[in-house]
Amino acid sequence: MSMKFFCVVKDTFDKMTVKLGRTGLVVNKTGFGALPVQRRTVDEAVRILRGAFDAGINYFDTARMYTDSEEKIGLALGAARGQIVIATKNTAANGDELRAQLETSLGFLKTDYIDVYQFHNHERYPRPDDGTGLYEAMLEAKRAGKIRFIGMTNHRIGVAFDAVRSGLYDTMQFPFSYISGEKEHELVRLCAETDTGFIAMKALCGGLLTNIDAASAFMNTQAGVLPIWGIQTVGELEKLKAAAKNGKGPDAAQSARIERDRDELQGNFCRSCGYCLPCPAGIPIFNCARIMLLLRRSPPEQWLTEYWRHEMEKIKDCIDCGHCRDHCPYGIDAAALLKKNYAEYKTFLREEGRG
Repeated sequence: MSMKFFCVVKDTFDKMTVKLGRTGLVVNKTGFGALPVQRRTVDEAVRILRGAFDAGINYFDTARMYTDSEEKIGLALGAARGQIVIATKNTAANGDELRAQLETSLGFLKTDYIDVYQFHNHERYPRPDDGTGLYEAMLEAKRAGKIRFIGMTNHRIGVAFDAVRSGLYDTMQFPFSYISGEKEHELVRLCAETDTGFIAMKALCGGLLTNIDAASAFMNTQAGVLPIWGIQTVGELEKLKAAAKNGKGPDAAQSARIERDRDELQGNFCRSCGYCLPCPAGIPIFNCARIMLLLRRSPPEQWLTEYWRHEMEKIKDCIDCGHCRDHCPYGIDAAALLKKNYAEYKTFLREEGRG
């Protein structure tokens, strides 16, 4: 791939930057979350990734477990390696697994180093002498120049606090949006106090927040926070570009929308993290457990198709095994939430004359 391709005018996302704590990395305030590109063809993914780079996005986050996401980033942006920051993640259980996953990631990403290498949602934060050899392998990779900084992603607020307080991590990636509660805001403040870079995943709360302008404006008020947006279409990229042009905090209408969403969504709802899967009964928990919210907050027809009616019927096969409850990092009783949504969904279908 010729470097000539990357002679671009970056006039959209260059206006706001954020410094990732003690890493010293200064990146565009808009980060690219590359989980969704695994659902695109190679050509589509390359077009989206290059479009993001052309617009000025220079932070790209992926993971070894995101199937071919790393490979697509390597294909699209390998020639621009020196102009971007790459973050990826491992799910290793020991040092040998970490070394193997790291080498695989380096190969797919077409690079000899990763800027931010992260432990991916471990139940406990890895640390020296914990018996796993994970942190030691990270330090070994850092000494070898294969990684620059050590980070962690998590969905468990207690683990996140402990990891940041340990001083072992340069960055923390955690769900954060305008409906986040006081605990999440406290975590952001702790990261600022400890000079730990804070990376916000799920800025749209897994698709439940649909006003990209309000979400982007909120993030503009969060100094030191780098939001990564899951982008899977050129259309979504264009909407994000339009939202970023403002560069200001929420206006009156956006503030009102934020307050309405906070009133409706804070509390016991599925965040769509997917850690409850696989379900032994084959239920797609992360959408079935929040389908009534999706019906009210997004175009409803997509949730009323024969496909989703069939998926919702699977809830009747729930064996109440406790797997989803045991694996939910938010402590939600997903089985009860599924049954509640199933009953409301059936009522909705009858009232709409579709039952």
